[in-house]
Amino acid sequence: MAVEQKVLDEIALNLEEYHLLVRRLGREPNPLELGMFGALWSEHCGYKNSKPLLRLFPTQGKGVLTRIGQENAGAVDIGEGLAAVMKMESHNHPSAIEPFQGAATGVGGIVRDIFAMGARPIALLNPLRFGPLDDARSRYLFDGVVAGIASYGNCLGIPNVGGEVFFSPAYLGNPLVNVLCLGIAEKGKLVKARAQGKGNTLMLVGADTGRDGIHGATFASVQLDEASQERRPAVQVGNPFLEKLLIEACLELAATDYYVGIQDLGAAGLTSAAVECADKGGTGIEIDVSRVPRRETGMSPYEVMLSESQERMLIIVKQGCEEKVADVFRKWDLECQVVGRVTDDGLARIKEGQKVVGEMPVSLLTDPPLYRRKGTISALVLALQNWDLSQVPDQGKEDAGATLLQLLSSPNIASKEEVYRQYDHQVLINTVLSPGEDAALLRVKGTRKGLAMATDGNGRYCYLDPYQGGAIAVAEAARNVVCIGARPLAVTDCLNFGNPERPEVYYQLKECIRGMAQACRVLDTPVISGNVSLYNETNGQPIYPTPIVGMLGLLENVEKRCTTAFKEVGDLVVVLGGKPPLQKTWQEPVLKSDVATLAASEYLERCHNLVAGRPHIDLELEKRVQRLCLVSIEQGLLRSAHDCSDGGLAVALAESCIAGGLGLQVVGLRVEGRVDAALFGEEQSRILVSLNPSHWPRLEALAKKERVPLVVLGAVGGDRLTLGQYLDLPLEAIAKAWRRGLA
Repeated sequence: MAVEQKVLDEIALNLEEYHLLVRRLGREPNPLELGMFGALWSEHCGYKNSKPLLRLFPTQGKGVLTRIGQENAGAVDIGEGLAAVMKMESHNHPSAIEPFQGAATGVGGIVRDIFAMGARPIALLNPLRFGPLDDARSRYLFDGVVAGIASYGNCLGIPNVGGEVFFSPAYLGNPLVNVLCLGIAEKGKLVKARAQGKGNTLMLVGADTGRDGIHGATFASVQLDEASQERRPAVQVGNPFLEKLLIEACLELAATDYYVGIQDLGAAGLTSAAVECADKGGTGIEIDVSRVPRRETGMSPYEVMLSESQERMLIIVKQGCEEKVADVFRKWDLECQVVGRVTDDGLARIKEGQKVVGEMPVSLLTDPPLYRRKGTISALVLALQNWDLSQVPDQGKEDAGATLLQLLSSPNIASKEEVYRQYDHQVLINTVLSPGEDAALLRVKGTRKGLAMATDGNGRYCYLDPYQGGAIAVAEAARNVVCIGARPLAVTDCLNFGNPERPEVYYQLKECIRGMAQACRVLDTPVISGNVSLYNETNGQPIYPTPIVGMLGLLENVEKRCTTAFKEVGDLVVVLGGKPPLQKTWQEPVLKSDVATLAASEYLERCHNLVAGRPHIDLELEKRVQRLCLVSIEQGLLRSAHDCSDGGLAVALAESCIAGGLGLQVVGLRVEGRVDAALFGEEQSRILVSLNPSHWPRLEALAKKERVPLVVLGAVGGDRLTLGQYLDLPLEAIAKAWRRGLA
């Protein structure tokens, strides 16, 4: 038969891929088979453009318990017989069309990935990106997404403890809604996603199947345009109360020996769940769609196999244990149904009663074509990299105080309380540090340990230099975890990019991954799970390249944690890292500025409406700075630690003042070079700390050993932030500006 182009468009395959499929299959696929191939060969499921690049990541290391891509999530050993399980995914396109349900079902999907591993979900984090809030649609998307996340997470009783929110015109029309879930499991009892054992049973449990979400995977693999609203039926509808029952039932089942594997039904629904389990198990599967419980009449096999109805799980049950499994689910008021069996012929056979309606090799369904493209940097980015930043007026020299207030009220820097006050972040009583700190911290019950989580990814950095931007994303996420006293362990990520068929976008993707991989190697933080979200474009305009890094850290004793706030009058405030100053004694503070640190900064865009320059990081210095901070916290030398990032040193100082309700007096400060670069430049590898003056000699000795520069700024105290002759503001004005940014 001659396939119509509109059919290929609907399933996100091109004509060349269709002809390849026909050659490899040896015949024309029927409509059901074509739909299944379209879903599994889509970018969302098949990773056609990213899989060759993802092999650049370091994925193994001390304590890593899983192979990336082989399980629902990644797991790492945290000691005492326990494993931390984590993963991050995206729900970008659904949230652009239906923000509440798009975000809510994103949360539901990532939670299922965690408890499918036999791990109890203990925390959620949500990195979000939107267009400017003065745009009516961006405000609508922002409000809807935050409400959807809050509704689903709060109903589940899982604390939402962190994440970030960033606003830029680059995300107009195509928001980024990334969701991360962290869980805890017994190390030796992790559940596999495998279909093995000829004759073993496939059981479907949870919600009945409807028509919602059909073509959701392929929808995530095309760019948005004026016609995207027509894909609203591809957005799923969630039921968090049903998912809560699924969590408890699946965790109870995981403690038995009745099953072989557990898999959630996410993108591409039953097709993806069953076929991928068979692929990992080296087997085949046979499914009878007539046995799938439905909530709508007249559904075709095509609709049943590709439905993305939420709150469904596939259980591969040991032959003879079907009734025992059913009893577990009935206890939780959940219905389950036998829908198929495991075979040994390597085929995915779909039946409707006794009639075979589709039959394809599993190995072919899970083997899409992979693309290695040639990427090129755009002429515009080259010009922006070489922009002469020295020609930008030094607004800090003119009025550093007014500039600081302007930055603090920027939605990218201001308090995110408007977001996280909608989340229940104390439920389960594991939360040690609430949202607003550099990283979240959760106690591991029954131990003294704490797990830290932070997310980071600056699209401006990656736009101007994707290699450096990717490296900085890893480094800053690790730095945030270190600031609370946790040792970085492992990474999960979500790589959000435009259309990879564009040479400039493929260049961004490749270089970001290279930079991230190098940072992971230097900082010894392997990538254990993740997701790729491509085709994030609206009417042909791609988003900023935005790799989001989720960093997991381990604190051996939660009582030794550190926080952002200045705590004691008279404490010394010191900057760890950065460029070595010309400071002769610590009583004479000197800041050495470099105009290059203004590259891609919040100051440059907010105050000069310019995104230009070339960000840079020295990963070896970063490693030494993080090691110095960790050792200093472990030895009890520091009272506070805070990452210097967006807005530079002046913003970091203001945030620590606000958090502690204490001012800072920096007397006699001297700036060498531009004031704006010294105060608002975003030089990497810097941590702002405070300590009792009696601990200074030990900190200085440790810094000398690690070859880390130090700058002593001044003493905590008073109700003003005073930076020599350059800036003098009352804390009340600083706090007011910071708290009004999202209003």
